[in-house]
Amino acid sequence: MVLQSTRWLALAYFTYFFSYGIFLPFWSVWLKGTGLNPETIGILLGAGLAARFLGSLLIAPRVNDPSRLINALRVLALITLIFALAFWAGTHVAWLMVIIIGFNLFFSPLVPLTDALANTWQKQFPMDYGRVRVWGSIAFVIGSAVTGKLVSEFDYRAILAMLTLGVASMLLGMLLRPAIMPAGESRAQDATGWQAWRELMAKNWRFLACVSLLQGAHAAYYGFSAIYWQEAGYSASLVGYLWSLGVVAEVVVFTLSNRLFRRFSARDLLLLSAVCGIVRWGLMGWTTELAWLSSCRSCTAAPLPSAIWRQCAISPRARAAK
Repeated sequence: MVLQSTRWLALAYFTYFFSYGIFLPFWSVWLKGTGLNPETIGILLGAGLAARFLGSLLIAPRVNDPSRLINALRVLALITLIFALAFWAGTHVAWLMVIIIGFNLFFSPLVPLTDALANTWQKQFPMDYGRVRVWGSIAFVIGSAVTGKLVSEFDYRAILAMLTLGVASMLLGMLLRPAIMPAGESRAQDATGWQAWRELMAKNWRFLACVSLLQGAHAAYYGFSAIYWQEAGYSASLVGYLWSLGVVAEVVVFTLSNRLFRRFSARDLLLLSAVCGIVRWGLMGWTTELAWLSSCRSCTAAPLPSAIWRQCAISPRARAAK
C-alpha cells in the first residue's frame, strides 16, 4: 500500500509518541506491579535512560545515506517490537535489565532518524513540518490518557498490552510505502558520533552542563511521579490526564514561544527554566493538591526546549551533533 509521504511521516510520529506516551509515564507502575521495590525500579529505569543516550549517539549517526532511512526505521521498529514482546516472557530482574536496555537502545534512534527523514523530504517537496510533527504530541496525549484509564479499569498489565500494541502499530505503519522515497547526498561520517560529541563538549560545555542539570532534575519525576501520585490517592486515570495536560500546555506554549521569548537569549531562557524548575519541584514536593499539580505541571516546559533550539540555531556543531 502506498501512502502520501507527509501522511507516512505523520503516522510514524503518531505511533512512536503514542507508544512513548505509555512507556514514559507508566513503565514504573508496570515494574512496581511485577513486585519490584523502588530501588530496583530506579536502577532499571536508569539503565534504560543510559541505553537511550547510547542508541541515539551510536546507532542513529550510522545511517548517513538518506535513501536508507526508511529501511533503517523499519528494522529498528521490528527490533523494538521483539524486545517489547520479550517483556511478556518473565519478570526476573536480570531478564528485565537486558530487555529494558535493548528496548531503549533501539527505540531511541527512531526519533532522530524520523527527524532526518523529515529534513530530507523538506528538501524534496514542500512540507509543513510543524503540522506533521504535532501529531506526535497529540498521540502522546492520547496514549497517556487512554493507558491511565485502562489501568484504572483493569490493572497494571494493561500497560504492557498497550505498549505492545503501540509498537506493533508503529512497525505496521512503517512497512507502508511512502509515495516519494527519500533521496539525497550522504552525510560525512566524521560529522557524527563520538567526534562530534567531543567537539560539542569542548565548545559548548556550559550550555550542555546547564541543559543536563535541568533535564536530570526530571529523572525522579519521569520515573516515579505516577507511583507517587497514586500513593497520594489519585487514580491511574487521573495520572494519565495530568501527563496529557502537561503535554497540551507544552504544545501551546511552544507554539507561542517565538512571540513570548523572541527577545530572550539562550542564557536568559536557561535562567528562566532554572527558576521555573525550582518553583515547580518545590511545589510538587510540598503538596499533592490537584490544583497545584495542574498549574505547575508545565512550569519548565517551554523555556528549556526553546533554549535548546535557540542554541542549536546559532551553533553549527550543535546542529550537526543533533
